[in-house]
Amino acid sequence: MFTQDYFSRKGDAYCFSKQQGSDFAKGIAGDFNPLHDMDNSRFCIPGDLLFSVILSKYGISRNMSFDFQGMVSGGMPVEFIASEHSIVAQNERQKSLLEVTRDGVMTQEPEFIEGLIRAYVAFSGKTFPHVIIELMKQENAMINTRRPMVIYDQMSLSFNRFSQHAPEVHLNHCDFVVNGKRGIVTMNFDLRADGQSIGIGEKKIIMSGLRPYQQDDIDHLVDAYNAGRNAYLQAEG
Repeated sequence: MFTQDYFSRKGDAYCFSKQQGSDFAKGIAGDFNPLHDMDNSRFCIPGDLLFSVILSKYGISRNMSFDFQGMVSGGMPVEFIASEHSIVAQNERQKSLLEVTRDGVMTQEPEFIEGLIRAYVAFSGKTFPHVIIELMKQENAMINTRRPMVIYDQMSLSFNRFSQHAPEVHLNHCDFVVNGKRGIVTMNFDLRADGQSIGIGEKKIIMSGLRPYQQDDIDHLVDAYNAGRNAYLQAEG
């Protein structure tokens, strides 16, 4: 599957270089979060890349939940420990980075798996600015635009059936709960295939360093985000 282009193997471990992580974020997910810029001192591998590799390797179960517990830096070896109902991604010190719980029937249908990966990460990559800006404005709270920190917390998938065809992901509703300088954005989405609903999902992200909303600061942040995206697209031709 195409995900093999975004990791290398080191024994039983998977390694994700900064280049691979950044290419996946920008080229596959359309995600231009500065945390995925190779020259960012706080660079981390996209959570959506770990999600994608797990689905490619282990298939999709009827119910799956993903709990992101730590950041993966460029080149960090990651080992996947799987059992019937769980998958744990851990580093060399056996610290958990991502825990997956799963149950129910499973599919290994390649077209469905790749279709879900591509549809979900494209949806996920649009979190900023498409969804987050409006939510911050509504709640009069914004991230630190000089050092933006928006990270994965949890996501889940629940299917009532699978399909042999690539599914689609559609945003249903979202909300933003603010607690002091910390906030959680929850996005609920529908999974569709063959013109019918086949399931639902939920994504949660954490935003820290919140402060009162300032439109000028947000405009500058969005301009910088769009400039990075446009530069990448021009370089790709």
